[in-house]
Amino acid sequence: MERRCGMGARTVIEPLYVCVYVPEFPAQAMLRLRRDLARLPAAVLDGDPPLEQICSVNKLALRLGVAHGMTCAELDCFTGLSVLRRSRVEEHGAREVLLDTAGIFTPRVEVRPMSGCAFAMVLDMTGSSRMFGAVEQVVGSIAAKLQGLQFVVQLAASANFHAAVCVAPSAISAPVILSRGKEAEQLGRLPLAALRLSEQQADTLALWGLKTLAELAALPEVDVVVRLGQEGKRLQLLARGECPHLMVPEEAVFALEERIEFDAPVELLDSLLFVLGPMLDQLILRAQNRALALASVTVKLGLDGGGEHQRTIKPALPVAQREILLKLLHLDLQAHPPPAGVVGVFVSAEPGDRSKVQLGLFAPQLPEPTRLDVTLARIAALVGEECVGRARLGDGHKPDSFTMERFTVPDAKARKNSPNHSVAMRRCRPPVALLMQREGSGLKGFTMRGRRYAVEKAYGPWRKSGQWWSPEVWSHEEWDVCGKANGGETLLCLITHDLLRNHWQLEALYD
Repeated sequence: MERRCGMGARTVIEPLYVCVYVPEFPAQAMLRLRRDLARLPAAVLDGDPPLEQICSVNKLALRLGVAHGMTCAELDCFTGLSVLRRSRVEEHGAREVLLDTAGIFTPRVEVRPMSGCAFAMVLDMTGSSRMFGAVEQVVGSIAAKLQGLQFVVQLAASANFHAAVCVAPSAISAPVILSRGKEAEQLGRLPLAALRLSEQQADTLALWGLKTLAELAALPEVDVVVRLGQEGKRLQLLARGECPHLMVPEEAVFALEERIEFDAPVELLDSLLFVLGPMLDQLILRAQNRALALASVTVKLGLDGGGEHQRTIKPALPVAQREILLKLLHLDLQAHPPPAGVVGVFVSAEPGDRSKVQLGLFAPQLPEPTRLDVTLARIAALVGEECVGRARLGDGHKPDSFTMERFTVPDAKARKNSPNHSVAMRRCRPPVALLMQREGSGLKGFTMRGRRYAVEKAYGPWRKSGQWWSPEVWSHEEWDVCGKANGGETLLCLITHDLLRNHWQLEALYD
């Protein structure tokens, strides 16, 4: 990874590329969210009926004898085989998960086209030894992260980009690390199919009697170029592990999203929650990889016959507990069930900082926020959502003038960005008499000490004394007023109105 060139010379950072090869990608994309089927033989159908064919299988199905290209009629002889229809939506979601996880290690990630139904991406880990350790540790960390997300991967590391791509499909039992300068020797044992040859190139090399990369690399370069042109030279450089590459990284967007589609409508809530559980596990694990938690979870249910049913839960504090989120979704969907059968589920989440609360040594024990969320959800299921929350007083004089709103805790970023202004009030002793000009029930302007002020904003009246439910016996009102003089001077003040004597005066000034 790093090499020092002589005493006093600067350190030369050697390139390092790690190829992540995901075999049978369509099957893995669907089975990672279907834990019950992942332990059984499963195959994925692709194509239009009745011409569907098997495009991807898992290892258990391969052991049964299921092969790519089989038709539905040929699958009838296999017992215990789960057959799924290919979902491009779920494959796109799995692809984004892989890119997002690779972005934890490096921003330079390139997706490589592969033959068949595999997915491959290459991570540029050059200069990362001080952060992730030696090559073996880097490869082990990448494998552990992806296996935690229910992916079966094969990894290969090399100082040459294309060498890592060629070796990764054969790294079945363990990751392969190519030694620098010995790429040709280690690549030589691979078959020619590792180079992703075109049909014409494969036929030509077969006629020459070539079977391995070592045999192709040993041919005279001039003769290969004469017969195959510059493409032949490129193939020979690939076989020797010397082909250069200009990496084109792919921009990955961090988005906590998961999708799943059903072959038949799901109508039972328990069955729906059985699917939501693994999806929440994936979202929580991806958030924890970035030291985050889930601040809110939105579930969009695609309904049979068209339409969409959307629900959102937002705990008081960001949480990373599957049981808490699943219980909140259970109570919410129980109170607001979908009007039809569900044919697809889309789950998205907003990340938030992990909630860390430092309590005082002698502070009283407070209820756990996550348990409080579940308790409030259960109460809301019994008495109704509009009856649970905190009371917010309304700006009015009517009895019971209040509304109920949810308990929310602003996050640290919102509290940091919110302005914290402290307004000081200076009382005028004695109060200054005013000549007020009204417009309907509002204030238009006032004159103080011979100077005219136009009222730009006025808040009130705040009734200070008397019986608040009866305006006839009210005796005192207060207004918060922003006045502006002709010269541009702005005045923030507290103005009072004595209703019994119809007397206006300025009580205080705001700084």
